[in-house]
Amino acid sequence: MAAKSFDMIVIGAGPGGYVAAIRGAQLGLKVAIVEREHLGGICLNWGCIPTKALLRSAEVFYLMKRAEEFGLNAQKISFDLDAIVKRSRGVAKQLSSGIGHLMKKNKITLLMGEATLLAKGKVTVKTDKGIEELNSKDIVIATGARARELPGLEADGNLVWTYKHALQPSRMPKKLLVVGSGAIGIEFASFFNTLGSDTTVVEVMDRILPVEDAEISSFAKKQFSKQGMSIIEQAMVKQLDRGEGKVIAHIEKNGATEKHTFDTVISAVGIVGNVEGLGLEKVGVKIDRSHVVTDAYCRTNIDGVYAIGDIAGAPWLAHKASHEGVMVAELIAGQKPHPVKPESIAGCTYCHPQVASVGYTEAKANELGYDIRVGRFSFIGNGKAIALGEGEGLVKTIFDAKTGELLGAHMVGAEVTEMIQGYVVGRTLETTELELIQTVFPHPTLSEMMHESVLDAYDRAIHM
Repeated sequence: MAAKSFDMIVIGAGPGGYVAAIRGAQLGLKVAIVEREHLGGICLNWGCIPTKALLRSAEVFYLMKRAEEFGLNAQKISFDLDAIVKRSRGVAKQLSSGIGHLMKKNKITLLMGEATLLAKGKVTVKTDKGIEELNSKDIVIATGARARELPGLEADGNLVWTYKHALQPSRMPKKLLVVGSGAIGIEFASFFNTLGSDTTVVEVMDRILPVEDAEISSFAKKQFSKQGMSIIEQAMVKQLDRGEGKVIAHIEKNGATEKHTFDTVISAVGIVGNVEGLGLEKVGVKIDRSHVVTDAYCRTNIDGVYAIGDIAGAPWLAHKASHEGVMVAELIAGQKPHPVKPESIAGCTYCHPQVASVGYTEAKANELGYDIRVGRFSFIGNGKAIALGEGEGLVKTIFDAKTGELLGAHMVGAEVTEMIQGYVVGRTLETTELELIQTVFPHPTLSEMMHESVLDAYDRAIHM
């Protein structure tokens, strides 16, 4: 069979790959995309989207239990776990099928199968119908990542779950252990804890949500503890003894090991890049600790081979992958895009309370030698937050004292995952404190706290 030629071949149809393909097609490139499993990748099918659907159900349930506070009457409040999961899967399916429509609309050649790089510019795809050969000067690797499994903590789908099992739970955990407190771990801990599971979180680092600003992590921990969650920091799960309907976890902290019994364990200890079976080593692409090594423009050490998204390393975020996809497609089409700056990409965690941040933490800004000004504003001083019944939260901003540059913004509280974008735009526009102070924020809104936090950094806060 004769090889088919394209201007760009994309391997992986997650939020990095499918966006790269669309942008390439918009720029007039002849594009092929290869996907072995699900259009939309982990994000749409097993990550960002279905978890948000689950968490929305938990949020509504939480509010129903607080009905009396709002002058409402709701009796015999309960939930149907199967129905919650069914809704979540329906949301994921709807969006995944939409990607197929976008591929057709943009005249992108879609091949469902497994891709392998034979040589520079040559890809084979193993499909249901056999082997297809594709040629292109430019190949984009966007194969994503999967859950890391530690020895002894391997998932079995019964007692020990990965995120995939947790998204389609076979039962409601009574006593749950979550290993790892990054975004994935904390979101599942928040979901099951809200629905009534006795939840314990174990984190090896000195605090939960370790990539966040220490002050935000501490605030979030207090809120989770108030909700009944047990949090054990600077600790490791050394061993799991699996029995009939129970797991005995050996948790080591400060050199001492204690045994705790659970009926369910969720392992959320990071991710591993999907680098296997692609022929990357054969072509000579450099790999470091399961991730493809790239420069600021996502170029690998092999000319014409790019890597975007989770496989190209941190931050492991869908929106980072999408923007890298756009950048790479524009490079291939001969344009001169700006590189994606990791420190200007927001991180969002959809637990209760929500956590969101962009830029440097206070500790990082100090470490980099900046003379800083820090502003804070609590939700308790905001009229909209009080009206919503969401008085627990904090907005924190960090500025370069010399130039007024916004170095970082960190938030915990209701709807902060929506609010953070204001600061992201500010950083992209290279805004100083002056523009933010002069910006008129609408009242009454939660966003007013963003203004007040900036004012506080310059000793001008009005409502505190």
